[in-house]
Amino acid sequence: MPRAIRSLEQVWERLDRPDSPACRAPGPALEDGIRATISGNPDRALDSALRIPILWRPPEPHGSALRPGTSGPAMYQRILLKLSGEALGGPVHGHGIDPEWVSTYARQIARVIGLGVEVGVVCGGGNILRGAEFSRLGGHRANADYMGMLGTVINALALSDAIEQQGVETRVMSALEIKQVAEPFVRRRAQSHLARGRVVILAAGTGNPFFTTDTAASLRAAELSCEVLLKATKVDGVYTADPKTDPTATKFDELTYREVLEKDLRVMDGTAIQLCMENNLPVVVFDLFEEGNLERVVRGERLGTTIRSQS
Repeated sequence: MPRAIRSLEQVWERLDRPDSPACRAPGPALEDGIRATISGNPDRALDSALRIPILWRPPEPHGSALRPGTSGPAMYQRILLKLSGEALGGPVHGHGIDPEWVSTYARQIARVIGLGVEVGVVCGGGNILRGAEFSRLGGHRANADYMGMLGTVINALALSDAIEQQGVETRVMSALEIKQVAEPFVRRRAQSHLARGRVVILAAGTGNPFFTTDTAASLRAAELSCEVLLKATKVDGVYTADPKTDPTATKFDELTYREVLEKDLRVMDGTAIQLCMENNLPVVVFDLFEEGNLERVVRGERLGTTIRSQS
């Protein structure tokens, strides 16, 4: 019987590939393999497993989903949500972790998963510690940044728990190796999780000091072939100045990457914007504190500010 079990494992390995057509439409080879395994014919089961075809499909170019009038409930198939650490602390204080607000974000993410969208999330850590600010007080910048990365792991675990309470599977993947609480980030494994409908929460930034979590979000979005980077903020888009302190500030509906850099708008750091520009990865900046906005953006509603190659 061990050979029959191994044969079933090999059948499943073929099924376990997210790009396998057998995952989408089981064919005669799959059915024959399962029947042979159950009946105790391992040789026939193995032969059937090897006849299940594996096809590789190249990902669509970045930005291909930005098509006005796209049919279907969602405009995007795979997104990367950049969630600031302050958001987990709530809109008033922005410190620590506010369970009610974390649950609010979890509900929004769960609704988007319900639309059939694959969701990756990069968490910031500013609600716990900002490496750059800590280093200005006398700490070594590299050590301070690593402390900030650990803060993002705490946030990722909190968000993971809240999302799973909504009935959605998650996986926390860390750029720093912390085996007891998170998987190491491996691109193919992350893509496999996404294809299975799990929310992949990416923690510890890039795993390197001197790089922001915005840069990590741009990097992971490019690595995972996401169609858009959604940057959740406290305001409803990009403004000429801080609308909370400058009543004359005006909002941009659309911007190009170069305009963001030339105007020094600081919605994201320059490295992050440069990465998006090089990979033609659109960025949508929007207000996540209003519940339902994430779903509206994913459905294609014009919210916030869109940053791309041509406005």
